[in-house]
Amino acid sequence: MGNKPSLVSKGRYELKFRGTKCLNCGHPLDVSDKYCPNCSQANSTKKLVLRDFWDEFFSSLINYDSKLLKTLYAMLLKPGTITKHYVEGKRITYTNPFRFLLSLAFLYLLLFTYNNNFSSWDKAAEKFDGNINGTGPVSFDLGNAQISTDSTIIREKTENALTTMDSLGISDVPASDQIKYLDSIGVFDGTYIEKEAAKDSMMLAEPKSYFEGLKNQSGIGGFASKMEFFSNMIKHDSLESFEEARNKYGIENKMGHRMAYNTSNSLLRVIKEPGSFVNATLSKLPFVIFFFLPLFTIFIWMVYIRKKYTYTDHLIFSFHNQSLLFILLILSLIIDTIFDTATAGVFLLIFGIYLYKAMRKFYGQGRIKTILKYIFLNTIFAFLALFVLIGLFTGSVFTY
Repeated sequence: MGNKPSLVSKGRYELKFRGTKCLNCGHPLDVSDKYCPNCSQANSTKKLVLRDFWDEFFSSLINYDSKLLKTLYAMLLKPGTITKHYVEGKRITYTNPFRFLLSLAFLYLLLFTYNNNFSSWDKAAEKFDGNINGTGPVSFDLGNAQISTDSTIIREKTENALTTMDSLGISDVPASDQIKYLDSIGVFDGTYIEKEAAKDSMMLAEPKSYFEGLKNQSGIGGFASKMEFFSNMIKHDSLESFEEARNKYGIENKMGHRMAYNTSNSLLRVIKEPGSFVNATLSKLPFVIFFFLPLFTIFIWMVYIRKKYTYTDHLIFSFHNQSLLFILLILSLIIDTIFDTATAGVFLLIFGIYLYKAMRKFYGQGRIKTILKYIFLNTIFAFLALFVLIGLFTGSVFTY
């Protein structure tokens, strides 16, 4: 007992408050035991006061900052060194790579969301929707000819055609020539207006009967027709849920019908709120990274299969490099916000150089081999990232 080191601490950890038995589990303790070796509770008999919580909070903060500073120093100035130390077992000096990456991803997301202009997209979409989808029939005056319709499809198609004519400088030609132009691109093809107007009118006038003709349709065409029906009903009949559609139109509770309604509702929301949709999708990015990097690490493991490192070692290397990328992007956002510049390209170039040096240091191969593997892995990374982003946005469209 006398040979054990004397650990003098402040506050409730002072030696005079040390006990000989754990107050939590009853395990025998020595006064040199700051924590119980059995349950890890602090060895202290002192009554808690507010100052104890205050002191412990700042003590933990200082300890974390110390690890954080050492991690940042090694990560920024010594490419590949931090990973090499970590896989060799020198881990107490650095922060946990998985938790560190998650923290940086959330921090970057918060800064990115704060600095973007996505919210203005919602206002632009609302203004555009108000101009296109006014109340009542919409009329387009072409000189002596006037076209009036309640059909959303015709309205949008005609508006787009008129915008195109205006951009081509033919909006001032006689109305008859304008109609010929619209007819040439399929707006007024003789039967189009009649068919679309009749379909929309029947859909709105007799939704139950109209859906009866759709419910047995299958395949992509049938699903698209049901989506068109639900889109029109949501816009014109203000449907709030699939259950309301079932009660109003006698629709069966089938998975295909429910999917068609949910997909239509999500797509309409995306069109109405594009900025909110992008923000909601990007908020999932930190979690997507934790599925993407393990997948990408498989390729790193295959490229360096002859090395002694395990898959987890390669994964730690990926996490450290991705963390550095987020640090650089955060710095870029801060600089861009303060000085109103665009520095992302510069920092991405810095990261490209850093990644090459990290690969050289960690895997210890020559320049030619490293360059070839660098090009191959970055190509794979670009393709995987593209597919993941497409999948993320596509999935978000159908679930928004």
